[in-house]
Amino acid sequence: MITYEDRRLRALAEDGRWHELLAAYRQGRAAAVAEAGEETAAALTAPLGHLIAYAAPPELAVRLFDRDGGEGTVAGVADHDAGPLWEVLATRHSWLRLAPLLGPAPVRRLVAHTRVLLGEDLSYGAEPDPEGVPLRLEPWEAAGWEEAARVREYLPGGGARSALLTLPANREGLGEVELPAPAARTDGRPDGARVARALDHLSALAPWAQVVCVRGQAPLAAALLARGRRVVGGYLPFALAYPALVRAAAVGRTHGCAHGRLRLWRALAAMAGADGSDGLNGPQGLDRGEVNALVERMRCFTWQEPAAGLHHLHLALEDPASGVAWAVSGSQEL
Repeated sequence: MITYEDRRLRALAEDGRWHELLAAYRQGRAAAVAEAGEETAAALTAPLGHLIAYAAPPELAVRLFDRDGGEGTVAGVADHDAGPLWEVLATRHSWLRLAPLLGPAPVRRLVAHTRVLLGEDLSYGAEPDPEGVPLRLEPWEAAGWEEAARVREYLPGGGARSALLTLPANREGLGEVELPAPAARTDGRPDGARVARALDHLSALAPWAQVVCVRGQAPLAAALLARGRRVVGGYLPFALAYPALVRAAAVGRTHGCAHGRLRLWRALAAMAGADGSDGLNGPQGLDRGEVNALVERMRCFTWQEPAAGLHHLHLALEDPASGVAWAVSGSQEL
């Protein structure tokens, strides 16, 4: 049911009275924090936050994330309605408009990487990413999907449209495959620390999925997670797997696709042994050249499961140079 308060706020938006709406958001959020805590306050005020992030002029919309309103009034990285409020904002304005206005570093970074996913090249004129994740898409990042499908499409009154996470999406290019007998999971020696870091990053990328690693080829890793020895599966280029891996972190509403891109770059850097953990790559950490080389040689195997959920990911990633393969498999009904 649409309440009187809903109608009042929508009328203010239609009249362009954004300062009053921002004041209402801040007052409501602070009161809810005091009464019910941060998590509840974020949820209660998120619909109004969405409206402001979507439709207000950028000079005012960015103030959702400013602390000048006082304790409890500021939207954080995790504040979300149909998606994170910072992602809503990032889909509405270019980096050129937002860069001089955005303050908080975590929000600023996520907005920048959202704009990168949407096709902007921020490699000149923007502050470097603290982990060295490039501020423009590598060719293999852009190749597998249309620009309009890379981030949720937000709607003015709330809600969003987004592509389903489905890998594989259908049987096209796949065939009957007999997987090898499952092998023991590797302890990674002599690369135990590198394997462990990669597993941690892949698990963070898709916390709702299982992740394993073996010495051997991609089908051997898949055999540890597949529900049967005989599957419908096949190989595909990494560029076609990339969109699903980025979306994996954005299943649900809390996280945006920028989270997926950042987490995937961390995972790829760890898989390549190029995440700066040995102290050799300087303050920016990961080595982009090593990640690109890994992607170029990577072999990717995907397979179908008979009872896949609405969102599903079944993928094995093999590095022929190291003889190690990782598999990620899971599904969710949302």
